[in-house]
Amino acid sequence: MSVHLTQSVSAQSDRFVHDQLPPPAQWPELRYDLPELQLPDQLNLVEELLDKAAGKSWAHRPLLRSPPTTFSYAEVRGRVDRIARVLTEDLGLVPGNRVLLRGGNSIGMALAWLAVVKAGLIAVATMPLLRAKELGAVIDKAQPSVALCDAKLLDELQMAQQQHPVLRSIVKFNAPDDPQDLGALCAAKPGHFPPCPTAADDIAVLAFTSGTTGKPKAAVHTHRDILAACEAWPRHVLKAGPTDIVVGSPPLAFTFGLGGLLVFPMWAGASVYFPNIAYTPEGMVKLINEVGATICYTAPTFYRQMAPYARQHGLPRLHTCTSAGEALPDATRQLWKEATGIEILDGIGATEMFHIFISSAGAEVRRGAIGKVVPGYRAKVVDDNGREVPRGTIGKLAVMGPTGCRYMGDARQSNYVRDGWNYPGDAFIQDADGYFFYQSRDDDMIITAGYNVGGPEVEDALLKHPAVAECAVIGKPDLERGMVVKAFCVLKPGQTGDAALVKALQDHVKAEIAPYKYPREIEFVASLPRTETGKLQRFKLRQA
Repeated sequence: MSVHLTQSVSAQSDRFVHDQLPPPAQWPELRYDLPELQLPDQLNLVEELLDKAAGKSWAHRPLLRSPPTTFSYAEVRGRVDRIARVLTEDLGLVPGNRVLLRGGNSIGMALAWLAVVKAGLIAVATMPLLRAKELGAVIDKAQPSVALCDAKLLDELQMAQQQHPVLRSIVKFNAPDDPQDLGALCAAKPGHFPPCPTAADDIAVLAFTSGTTGKPKAAVHTHRDILAACEAWPRHVLKAGPTDIVVGSPPLAFTFGLGGLLVFPMWAGASVYFPNIAYTPEGMVKLINEVGATICYTAPTFYRQMAPYARQHGLPRLHTCTSAGEALPDATRQLWKEATGIEILDGIGATEMFHIFISSAGAEVRRGAIGKVVPGYRAKVVDDNGREVPRGTIGKLAVMGPTGCRYMGDARQSNYVRDGWNYPGDAFIQDADGYFFYQSRDDDMIITAGYNVGGPEVEDALLKHPAVAECAVIGKPDLERGMVVKAFCVLKPGQTGDAALVKALQDHVKAEIAPYKYPREIEFVASLPRTETGKLQRFKLRQA
C-alpha cells in the first residue's frame, strides 16, 4: 500500500507550511506495507502517545525524570494541557501556526514540544548553541510568531527578535520564580485541553537539518510520519518496554534525540531522564548507574570516550546502547563491547526520514555492517541512474518507506527524492545476505589514482592505533592522483605529533587495510569540527 496525498480534512487553518510543500510529483512514495502502519486518517500524535497512556495502564508510571522531580504520564498530560491553553487562549495561536522552541534537554523543553503538537501547532525546535544570526535564518524560513525559550538561552533569541519582528512574543520556561515564566502563566489554567483534531497528514514539526554539508534545510514531518516511525525501528529493533529508563546526549531539537529521548519512550510506556548538567564521558557513566538507566543514546565518539569509565565503574543495568548520527567505527564497537559486554545497536537515519531505517541489534549484528533494512522500509544500492548495482559493489543508498523527505520551500527537494526513492547522500555496499556496509557520504568518497577509498574505513584503522583519540579523513585535491587521502588526528594525552608518529600511523594503516588506502598526509589537530549533534563536518576540513 502506498499513499501520496492526504485523504482527510486538515485542521490546520494556517496553510503557510502546507502551501510550501514540494509539488506532489516530487514527493517520495510513502509505503505502509505492514499491518501496524495502517494508521487512521485522523490522528493527533500527542493524543496517541500521552492521552491514551491511561488506557494502557501507564497513567501513573513515570515518564519525565530529572534531579528535582519525576512526572508520571498523567502529570505530564495535565501540564501539557495547561501549556496548550496558554498557547491558544492567551497567545491566540491557531492550528498550523509555527512555534519556535529553544532549549536544551529538559522536562520544560519536552512539555513545551508536546503542548505545541497537541494544539495542532507546528514545532520548530532549535539547537541550544545557535547564535542570533542562525536563529534569524530559522525565523525567516519558518515565520513563527511565538517562541518558547529556556530562560538561560534568552539573549541570542532576543537579539534575533530585534531583527525579525515577525517573532512577536517570547515566553520563557525553566524560570520557576519568575511571574512571567510559562509555568506561572499555566497555573490558573484548567488541566484538560481537548487535542486538536488533526488529520494524520497535518504537520507536526519542521526539522532543520544539522548542517553537516552547509546551509540547513527544513524537513516537514506529519503526525502520521512520526507515529509510523514509532511502528518501525522502535517496534522491530529497539524493543523498549515500560520498565526501561532512557538517557542520552542528542538534543531534542535533532530528530535522533526527539525520537530516542521523547517520542519512542512514550510509545513504549518507558521513561526518560534529563540531567540538569552537561554530559561528560565519566559523568554519563556515573549517571547511568545512579538512575538505573537501561537504554543509552549517544554518538560513536562519546562511546569511545566513555569506555574506560565504563570498565572502571561497570554498567550493570544498562542493556541497550544506540549509536547514530555518524559512522560507528568497528574499533569503537569492539572497544565498548570489551568494556561493557554490550553490542552497540548501530543505525543510520536522516532528519529527512525522521529516524533510523537501517539497523540490527544483538545476535543480528554483523561486524563492519550497520545492519539490515528496518521492517517497513525498503533499501537498495544503486548507480547514478538509479539502477541497482550487483551485491558487493559500491553505490548510492536509496530508501523508501512510511516516512520520506519533503522540504519546505527548497529547490534541493529534487536532489533528495528521485522516482519516489529517498537518496540520503550515502555510499554503501550491500552484501549477499542483505547487510548494508557504510562507505562514506556521497561527496566524501575519495577517488585516488583510480581507486575508491571510503574515509570511514581509514578512520577505523587509525582509531585502532593507541596514540589516536579521534580522527577524520578526507580527499585532498592532487594534480598527480586526482586526490590523496589526508587524515586529521587528535592525539591522546602524552603523545607527540611528529614525523616519526606520522610514519608509524601510515605503516599501521597499511597493515590494517589495503596499502593504497593509507593517508599520504597526516595533520595533527587539537579538535575536529562537529555540529552540535556530534556529527563530523568534513566539509569544513575540505574548505580548510
